[in-house]
Amino acid sequence: MCGIAGELRFDNQPASLAAIERITHHLTSRGPDACGFHSHGPLALGHRRLKIMDLCEASGQPMVDSALGLSMVFNGAIYNYPELRAELESLGYRFFSDGDTEVLLKGFHAWGEALLPRLNGMFVFAIWERDTQQLFIARDRLGVKPLYLSRTDQRLRFASSLPSLLQGGDITAVINPVALNHYMSFHAVVPAPDTLIAGIEKMPPASWMRIDAQGKTTTKTWWTLEFGAKPEEQNYTFEDWKDRVLTTMREAVGIRQRAAVDVGVLLSGGVDSSLLVGLLREAGAAENLLTFSIGFEDAGGERGDEFKYSDIIANQFQTRHHQLRIQEKEILEQLPAAFRAMSEPMVSHDCIAFYLLSREVAKHCKVVQSGQGADELFAGYHWYPQVDGAQDPVAAYLAAFRDRSYEEYTQTVQKQWAQGDFSGDFVRRHFAQPGAEAAVDKALRIDSTVMLVDDPVKRVDNMTMAWGLEARTPFLDYRVAELSARIPAQYKLPEGGKYVLKEAARQVIPAAVIDRPKGYFPVPGLKHLQGATLDWVRELLLDPSQDRGLYQPEMLDTLLSDPHGQLTPLRGSKLWQLAAVNLWLTEQGL
Repeated sequence: MCGIAGELRFDNQPASLAAIERITHHLTSRGPDACGFHSHGPLALGHRRLKIMDLCEASGQPMVDSALGLSMVFNGAIYNYPELRAELESLGYRFFSDGDTEVLLKGFHAWGEALLPRLNGMFVFAIWERDTQQLFIARDRLGVKPLYLSRTDQRLRFASSLPSLLQGGDITAVINPVALNHYMSFHAVVPAPDTLIAGIEKMPPASWMRIDAQGKTTTKTWWTLEFGAKPEEQNYTFEDWKDRVLTTMREAVGIRQRAAVDVGVLLSGGVDSSLLVGLLREAGAAENLLTFSIGFEDAGGERGDEFKYSDIIANQFQTRHHQLRIQEKEILEQLPAAFRAMSEPMVSHDCIAFYLLSREVAKHCKVVQSGQGADELFAGYHWYPQVDGAQDPVAAYLAAFRDRSYEEYTQTVQKQWAQGDFSGDFVRRHFAQPGAEAAVDKALRIDSTVMLVDDPVKRVDNMTMAWGLEARTPFLDYRVAELSARIPAQYKLPEGGKYVLKEAARQVIPAAVIDRPKGYFPVPGLKHLQGATLDWVRELLLDPSQDRGLYQPEMLDTLLSDPHGQLTPLRGSKLWQLAAVNLWLTEQGL
């Protein structure tokens, strides 16, 4: 787990190592253990290192193999690298280090882009081919590791975070109206390649790019999530699918234990994280298994913690458990720092929960497993049954998921920003694509390949890496994702969703955490704005120095006059959503 950066010039000028040094320095929290740089003609690379899989200096980056004519920076973890290394050794390759970085480098030399389907892990890497003067960049299937790009006629720059990319200079910070519409209506999900800043894009998941020193570019999507059972699975019973789910989850959890002496789990007390604890115990995590839970003050009649359920798991599996309770005062103190750590503004209240929880976890271990992805893959959200039975599935999905209609959006933002219903058009195009026949599968596909990438996955990456903590997400193992897409919806939707996963989990964890009401990391104080938090939000939105010409004053008055009654269909605060954009722009110096 690291931070990477680079520049490739198209104008016969040497790459700006100074710009890459500034960008890389801003990535220090992602890789606090070491840094390195490499430049050669039109190319410059920078790297910040978090030492997990291989501690030796030989695995430092940028990694250069002069004999092969390749240099590389890499962020992530390849869990099956020992098997790939053995295969490469059988082809005659010899290694000077023991980690996964050199396996990627030599694997690319051996197989080129055909390396990508062989990888089990989370990754973004960039490889410079000296002899052909080409740069190859690739991102993992479900976008667990991020990459942001800035391109002009003169150069391409890339970095692991958007704020760090800004440090390179020569980027005019102008709001992207397409991304603003997505943010304000699509629950802050801004699909790739857009970002809130015009001129900065993010690389789509499961894609690669090849670009030469003249700027000629080729891109390709190298993996898609296909729905529907294989021919040999057509007669599978529910028990067959349930057994496959448990077996595949065991494999996903087990392979992510590699090179992690002290293993932690972010334990919410729900099915997903509880199952990870149980499977880690099965896989051999003994007295060093740590669990971490967070709670907040109650607000608006809503409980701010789920310690009742996380304690059941901690006691059942005898973990070294840590509870963290956060008061309102500390939320307000730490919110600016959490927003500085965001590559893009995120509206989910649990961002601050993950930020503060990661701060605590990083004191005890460098690797933590987290349960992101289960709801999107196994139909855990309330809108899937609505879409499944709808005459107009697109309308049902938009009604359940979007924070505001386009009509309300035009009433919320000033006139120059209302340039089209981009989020609605995106959903309509996505539902029309082939590869998923049933309406509910179309909803699961957009959630697992778009929403998941640019909300829960991004949230966990940003908040954990702010503290130099590596988060591993077993539900995002591509084998789990592909299996879930093949399971018929009739086995996922019953009893509040995730039915097949819950029934598989019964063989591992207590029923008390399976049959409980659905929950999440709650931060009631940011949902039911009141007291000092409401005063802080009001000041943020009404301060003339913070006015960027984004919002209609009439809508601000409406929301501030009734801060408790203006909730989105997903029960989030519309007022907080507006404040979050202002706060993120401020903390990025924009």
